[in-house]
Amino acid sequence: MSQTQPLLEVKNLKVGFRTDRGNVTAIEDVSFQVRAGEILGIVGESGCGKSVTSRSIMRLLPERNSFIDPGSEILFDGKNLAQADERTMRTIRGNRIAMIFQEPMTALNPVFTIGWQLDEALKYHTTMNKTERRNHAVEMLRSVEIPNPEQRYREYPHQLSGGMRQRVVISLALCCDPELLIADEPTTALDVTIQAQILRLMDKLRQKNDTAVVLITHDLGVIAQICDRVIVMYAGQIVETSEVNALFSRPQHPYTKALLESIPQPGPAHHQTRLPTIDGVVPSLFELPAGCRFQDRCAFEEDQCAREKPALSKEANSRTVRCFFPRNES
Repeated sequence: MSQTQPLLEVKNLKVGFRTDRGNVTAIEDVSFQVRAGEILGIVGESGCGKSVTSRSIMRLLPERNSFIDPGSEILFDGKNLAQADERTMRTIRGNRIAMIFQEPMTALNPVFTIGWQLDEALKYHTTMNKTERRNHAVEMLRSVEIPNPEQRYREYPHQLSGGMRQRVVISLALCCDPELLIADEPTTALDVTIQAQILRLMDKLRQKNDTAVVLITHDLGVIAQICDRVIVMYAGQIVETSEVNALFSRPQHPYTKALLESIPQPGPAHHQTRLPTIDGVVPSLFELPAGCRFQDRCAFEEDQCAREKPALSKEANSRTVRCFFPRNES
């Protein structure tokens, strides 16, 4: 693959669910690219569509009530995963594309040892013999900085701390050297010290293996610390994409601007100031506004926002923004 060709390219992704109240669209008009060795962050409030987007890439949505629109494309190394059958996806999941799930205790099977679970992944996706699989599994535990990996290999998930379990989940995701790693809230519920260690570890492994990473989070601090580019999502749509430094210094969508203003700032002067908040809530997918989806919460709303749906327009330096009146403050 050439350096300029994206490893993953999502085009016009539209995902819906069948419910008792009829079909509802959860993701609409979502397009982005990820290149080898890049960390792309996807940020937004709960319910904005981050996890549905990531599970769509892996084709892990519930079959009985979910559907991907036929016009959607999820191109991985040129293959459209949106149209791939389950047999094809089994050869890709865990092998070429891996995922770190949000809660390590639900990602790990409590009745099997850590070693058994690593061995199962290697047995399915590699041609290693039993001894080679064990040695590789122990080395993977060592690579994610788990102390005494030979002992941890024989232990069960409940015998490990939360931070160590998350490291095991990362080693499971990376044991087959995937080209793309999707991390869905990988540091949620971890204390800040362990969170920083996990982020440093992901960045270190990215640099070592040139693995592309899609990082799903609601934490803008995590985005600032580790990501190269960032996508901001709201109510199932992308509202802004940008290189990470430009996003923090010059947010253009009012939602992005409001998110950044709501972050607590250090310094004694800020102790006397009430922390800004975003009034209202994310609209129900069953009751989306006719125009802009952020209009009811936007401080810069105009009449046009209520009447028309804004398109995702390209700005300078490959930025995109879904707004009729983007903020252009420097």
